[in-house]
Parts: sequence; structure tokens; C-alpha cells
Amino acid sequence: MTYLHNCVALGAMEMISLEKPARYIGGEVNSYLKDEESTDLSMVLAFPDLYEVGMSHLGSKILYEVANAIPWVACERVYAPWVDLEEALRRNKRPLTSLESGRALSQFDIIGFSLQYELHYTNLLNMLDLGGIPLFSKEREDDDPLVIAGGPGAFNPEAIADFLDLVVLGDGEEILPAILNLYREEKRQSQFSRHRFLRAAAKIDGVYIPELYHMEYGTNGSVTQITASIPGIPLPVKRAIVRNLDEAPPSVSPPLPFVEVIHDRGMLELFRGCSRGCRFCQAGILYRPVRERSVDNLIAQADRLLKNTGYDELSLTSLSSMDYSRISALVDRLVDTQCTQGVRLALSSLRIDSFSLEVASKVQQVRRYGLTLAPEAGSQRMRDRINKNLSEEQILATVSDAFAAGWHSLKLYFMIGLPDEDESDLEGIVSLTRRIIDQYRSLKVKGKLRLSISVAPFVPKAHTPFQWQGQISLEEIGRRQTYLKMRLGNLKGVEFASHDRFASFLEAVFSRGDRRLAPVIHEAWSRGARFDGWGERFNYLIWQESFKACGITAAEYAERCYPEDTAFPWDHLDSGVRKNWLLNEYNRACQLALTPDCRDGICSDCGVCSAYNLIPHLAKEVSDEANT
Repeated sequence: MTYLHNCVALGAMEMISLEKPARYIGGEVNSYLKDEESTDLSMVLAFPDLYEVGMSHLGSKILYEVANAIPWVACERVYAPWVDLEEALRRNKRPLTSLESGRALSQFDIIGFSLQYELHYTNLLNMLDLGGIPLFSKEREDDDPLVIAGGPGAFNPEAIADFLDLVVLGDGEEILPAILNLYREEKRQSQFSRHRFLRAAAKIDGVYIPELYHMEYGTNGSVTQITASIPGIPLPVKRAIVRNLDEAPPSVSPPLPFVEVIHDRGMLELFRGCSRGCRFCQAGILYRPVRERSVDNLIAQADRLLKNTGYDELSLTSLSSMDYSRISALVDRLVDTQCTQGVRLALSSLRIDSFSLEVASKVQQVRRYGLTLAPEAGSQRMRDRINKNLSEEQILATVSDAFAAGWHSLKLYFMIGLPDEDESDLEGIVSLTRRIIDQYRSLKVKGKLRLSISVAPFVPKAHTPFQWQGQISLEEIGRRQTYLKMRLGNLKGVEFASHDRFASFLEAVFSRGDRRLAPVIHEAWSRGARFDGWGERFNYLIWQESFKACGITAAEYAERCYPEDTAFPWDHLDSGVRKNWLLNEYNRACQLALTPDCRDGICSDCGVCSAYNLIPHLAKEVSDEANT
């Protein structure tokens, strides 16, 4: 009935032509449609990007199943409508609706956004507006939906804090049931009170209520003080964390998309966290410590997932899949149990220093794919500065083994504009690329090498050792991109690509932003900014005009280098990693000093394990040996 409902709703408008109408009809296999009268609370998970992107996001799939496992909760989905549907909705005065029931967003109790990327912010505003919901939290009444957000962007949501009622810090499956229970209790009161609920929710671990915290700014524009406006609420706000992933609910029955999506396959999350300590990497901080699922647990999940979806491909996902301590045993068992039934395996997020030719070759037996590796920097000096713990010899040995084993397609990721980068570091990217080409030729393997070099500007992120360091100027980014394009673009077999420097600049502005940026985002949205993460839609001129209209100098956010004693706009949001440890890592970067991976038994005392009374949790070998 949902399929018919949404089709009728679209057809009831004047004749329109949509690029992909199947994005909006709902009714997918494994989707939930609960009777409104049999549930106490309704929520819609909102992903501020296209259906094809949101349907590929594992976190959203997990939360969708977690919420709908609660009998009295009806959880539905909505994705950002492409510009063709937005135009039709506005022209026909129709609201944005959920996929499952076709209800307007304003009719739900809770709307939960996933903050994965700073350039999603105007889409978030657009979805609220199309759904009939006041944009600013201060304008919402008791009968308006509660607007919440989570994801990595939640650890500095200040640029959009004025639009959010509640922010979730940490693992959503740990916090969401507690929020839903509290909301249900408040709904049962004779008169629902948004303010009463928010004050109670502020005491839940991992919940941040922006309106209850106040920021003061100095004459130079930096934050001088962050205070809680009422007594009894936490300062700082600590994240929630799943302590044992084997006890956490996985996604084993996700909705199956009607159109081709980015990752249209089953996804097995091997572990969370990374202790490698790359100094630019926000995810490596926010998801500490390492927590692995057992092999037995993953095998059982794979079996349920494939039976519930009919997928013939299984992706082994995590921040660095090859870092899973039992990867060889896991792949062996998956090959024996699933690949013999025609299921293909795929590995994602491979690190060069943990790359296993043996494991990759087993995967390639059932699926041939190109390798994607991330040296991040071309020179040893710069790799040491970012704590990559990777030598050129390791890089060349890895690609040589891969070439000899039959790989001909290789993609390498690099960054430019890293702290203290100079011309020799840029030339290091060129030199390394040439040596890889020479390595391939020296092996005299059959086939043509396809080498893709992707370069992105460094973006300083909150809660990382490089949060004190600014981004290089737009002009300098452009100069370095041009230099590499000229040096690499004409090499035979090499495809060179660089990220849009203006998009990276905006990402840096908002990743280090504070609440004074909310008017800028609102202004840009009102001027037509949509899908800023999509090259064909991104219009930097709109943003230039919006910053000017609001009297904000964007470069002050993106390019400023902060002194060591700076108070950041996100200091009241605690990842568990101590700020003085991050500062120590920043200073070690200046000295080109390496910090070892704590999984090797050397603790660098980042603080997260002591804060949560945890230790890194690795899969136990006995789990596999019992089955051999």
C-alpha cells in the first residue's frame, strides 16, 4: 500500500518528469510500515543526501532496525529530494514525506538526521523546510517534531546548533532507545513539554542539548568560555559507547533499494575504532578504542544477512578492514561457507602496511577488483609528520606483490596542504608515482597498468592533533593542484583527479565552526544552495555572497592557526581522548616523532580507555580454532 500511496501522491501533482522516481516510492523489501494506532511514537531517519547515498550508509541501516525492533516505535526513512522533485513539491505546495507511510515530516514525533559531511548542511535545512518544520529550534512549539542529529559531525555541530534540538554523541544504538523511552514517558504526561523533555534528556550519557549551553567570544573572535545554563547538566558532554560489539545489534535485514545505489551489497562491520593514530584523521579519534566482533559472530551475521537480502556480494567494512586481527580466518570461513554458494567478497579501506596478499588473493578468486590504497603523502618526512608509520619501501613492496599476483588497476589517495608541506613533499608524490610505474614495468607482467592518483586538500578537523593548524589558502591549494596536474597528468597510464578546492575550503570552515555561522548557512540555503557536495550543483558564488551578507570572513575559520591555549567551540563535547594528548601529538608531529599503535602493546595514554574503563577488544583466536 505504501508503494501505491506514494505513486498516487506523485501522480496527483501536475505532470512532472523525475530523473529517478523510484527514489521516492518506498515499499522496498525489508522496509517497515507499522500501524500508527498500534504504536506510541513515530520517528523518521533523515539522510541529507540522495537515496542512492543514504541507502548505502551502514549506520542508518543499523538504527532503522534498532528502532523498529521496539514494538511501540514506528521508524521510517526520508532522503533529500533531488532538485526536480523539490521544484515539483514547492510548485504544488506539497510537503516532503516519508517513504514508508507517505506522511509529511511535520507529522512525526522525532526526525533524526545523520551528520556525515559538512556540505550536507543546506540539505538538512531544505528537508526541514519542505517537511513543514520551523528551521530554528527556538521557533518550534510543543507539537512540532523533535529534530535530533548524530554521526561524526555531531562532535562539532556548532555551525548548525541553532537548527537542532538534540545532538547524539557516540554510538547511536547505545543512546537511541534511551531517548525514545524518555520521549514516550513525556508524551504520556497530560501536557507534553518540549523544554521539560530536553532538560531531562540532557542527563542521558551522550546527549547534548545546544540550547542549554552558552558560548562567549573574545574581541579576536575566538571562544573564551562555554557554560551550562542550568545546574545539573554535564559539562563536558561525554559520548556514549558500545563496549562489546558482539552484544550490539547489527544490520541483518536492511531495506533493498529499487535503484542502483553506491554500495548495493551486504555489509559486515568487522570492528569499530582505529588506533593507528594518523594525526589528520578524525574517525581515528572519535571511534576509539578498537572493538572487534568475533569471527563466529560475523559468520552468523553473514548467514542471516544473505538469507534476508539475497545479496550475492558481501563487503567486509571498517576503518581499515585488513587490520581486523582475525581477517585470514574470517575470509577462510566465508570462502568455505558463502563463496561456494556464489557469494563474492569485497574488502574496503585497505592500509598498505596491513595489506595481506594472501587474503586479497583469496578474495580475488571470487571477485576481481582494483586495489585502493592511501599513502596520504609522497615524502617520508610528511608521512612521519602525520604518523602514517609507512615507508616508501613498504609501499613499493606492497604494490609489487599485487602486480605480480595479477592486479593491474591501482588507486592511490594523497593529501596536499598538510602542515609544513613544501615543494619537496609535492615532488615526492610525483617521484613515488613514477617509481610505482617503473616497478610495474620491471615485472614485465601481462596487461596494461591503470593507475589513478586522487589528491584532496587537507581539512583540519575538530578533536584531532591538527585542530590547531589552519588550511592553506585557496590560492595556494590551486597552485599545488596545478603543479601536480602538470607533473602527473601526462604520464602514460595515469589518471589524475583533485578535489574541488572551494568545497574543501567550506568543509574546513564548518568543521572548525561555531554558532555564528548559522546565519550564513541559512542565507546560503535561502539563496538556493543545495547538494553542495555534488560538483554539478555546488555554487561557491552563493557562499561568497552569503558570508558577505552576514559580515563573516570565512578564511578566519578555515585558515587560522590557533595558539596552544585556545578554547575551541567543541571543547565541551568529549570524545574521551584528552585535549592535552592531542596537543602532545601535534607537538610530536612538529618533531617528526612517531607514536606507535596501542594494539602493539604500547599505550600512549590518549585517555579514552581510562575514561570509559575499557581496553582494546580484539577477536579471540579460540573462536576460530573450535571450528577447525
